[in-house]
Amino acid sequence: MPPRLRSALSAVLVVLSCFLTPFGALAAWAAYGLTDSGRYVTAMAPLAADPAVRDVVADTVGAGIMRGIHVDGMRGTVGGMRGTMTPFVHDAVHSFTKTEAFRLAWDEGNRATHDAVLHALRDEERSGAVTVDLAPVAAQVKHQLAHEHVPLADRIPVQHTEVAVLAAGELGPLREEFHVLEVAGFWLPVTAAVFAVTGITVAVRRRRAITATALGTALGGALLGLALAIGRRLTVADLPAEVSQAAGGAIYDALTSTLRTVAWLLLGLGLTVAATAWLTRYVRPAREFVRRRRAPEAAAADRAQQPTRAQA
Repeated sequence: MPPRLRSALSAVLVVLSCFLTPFGALAAWAAYGLTDSGRYVTAMAPLAADPAVRDVVADTVGAGIMRGIHVDGMRGTVGGMRGTMTPFVHDAVHSFTKTEAFRLAWDEGNRATHDAVLHALRDEERSGAVTVDLAPVAAQVKHQLAHEHVPLADRIPVQHTEVAVLAAGELGPLREEFHVLEVAGFWLPVTAAVFAVTGITVAVRRRRAITATALGTALGGALLGLALAIGRRLTVADLPAEVSQAAGGAIYDALTSTLRTVAWLLLGLGLTVAATAWLTRYVRPAREFVRRRRAPEAAAADRAQQPTRAQA
């Protein structure tokens, strides 16, 4: 293959590799990182201690309990004390979110939510919205109120508070996108790696090709990190008014923590390889320079030893 054609082919392959790298990282994260229940629960676990998230959960559960009291009060049971019990319920729910029991319930709730969404995406026959039932949390709050001897706490009805996490109309399009991600999550990184290796192999100047590939990878990592920052801003801005932006930002950060780490790794690895390739270009000339400097000295020493050898 002519050198000019090899250089052109190498450049095209390197550019394609650098272009596909951030998309491959994003697809692999979505296809394999988000679908792993253990990783998902581990990523979401610290949010149980986040004040903004605790406030959202407490307000949602407390509102569900008070709605149950209101409905039951219409039958004349505890409705007359609804206003009196509101602060007790509010305080009890917030206190419960600071306990170890809440953290365990948080982990199990996230695991159940993740499994339900994943099953819905993979089950072609599944239809309808995907919801989460907050009744177990409400039952724990009721138990705590009764333990604190709040009047009529044991008569609070525990209603099944269903929170929709995936609307029925969104299930079909998301299922198609999920299948595409599963395929892209594997093949995009593989294709990017094959293009990079092939581009470096066919290059006439391989050190230059390695440097270009490394710099392109670093640029891809930087762009991926920038996209995550922009995505966070847009996601938080699009949240409904009743949803805390601090809680939404905390959840976004927890879910994308692995992807941010990948972006930093691509940036750091790319810059390191590029710097190493750039520095090694001076190693051989330096060795050649030292060899040439030492050659006259060695010749002079050899000539100085010749009379001694002749006398001997």
